[in-house]
Amino acid sequence: VTIYAVVVLLGLRLEQGACQHYLHIRPAPSDNLPLVDLIEHPDPIFDPKEKDLNETLLRNLMGGHFDPNFMAVSLPEDRLRGGGPRYFYDGLQPGKKHRLSKKLRRKLQMWLWSQTFCPVLYTWNDLGSRFWPRYVKVGSCYSKRSCSVPEGMVCKPAKSVHLTILRWRCQRRGGQRCTWIPIQYPIISECKCSC
Repeated sequence: VTIYAVVVLLGLRLEQGACQHYLHIRPAPSDNLPLVDLIEHPDPIFDPKEKDLNETLLRNLMGGHFDPNFMAVSLPEDRLRGGGPRYFYDGLQPGKKHRLSKKLRRKLQMWLWSQTFCPVLYTWNDLGSRFWPRYVKVGSCYSKRSCSVPEGMVCKPAKSVHLTILRWRCQRRGGQRCTWIPIQYPIISECKCSC
C-alpha cells in the first residue's frame, strides 16, 4: 500500500512538473495591468538606424494592425478622455418622502451614475525608439475617489485589448542581427467598480 501511494504521488509530481511555469522556462501568464516598464540595454548600438525606420515598410510589416486611434509615429496632442456628466442636486430635505418628477428622477439617476462611473483615462505613452509606432495610447482607471455609495469600492481594470506593434530585436549569434518582430501590447479597455 505504501509503495502504491509513493508511485501515485510521484506520478502527480511529474505531471505537475511538465508545465512550463513549474520548470521556470517562461513566466506564468498574468492579467496585471498596467505593464511594468521594460528595462532596455542602454547601448545605442541596439537602437534601430535611420534606414530601419522607413515608415512605408514598417506599415506594410504591420499589415492591417495599425490603429491611428491608439498608435502614433510622433507624439500627438494629448487629450484627456473619460469623465462623464456631473449633476448634483441638493434641494431634497433628508428624512422626508418626496414624489419625484420625471425630470428630477432623471437628474438624480445621472448624478448617481456620475458618482459610480469608472472611466478609462487614456494618455499617450512613449515606448522608446525600439518600438514602432513609438507612441501608444494606454488606459488607466480613475482612482481619485470611491466609485460606490456608500464609499469603499474603487475603479479597477476589468477588460483589456491587445495592440500589435513592432519591437526591434537584436541577437548576437554569429554577429549582431537585428529585425522588427510583431508583439502583442495589452492596454486597459474597461474599468469596473469593485473591492
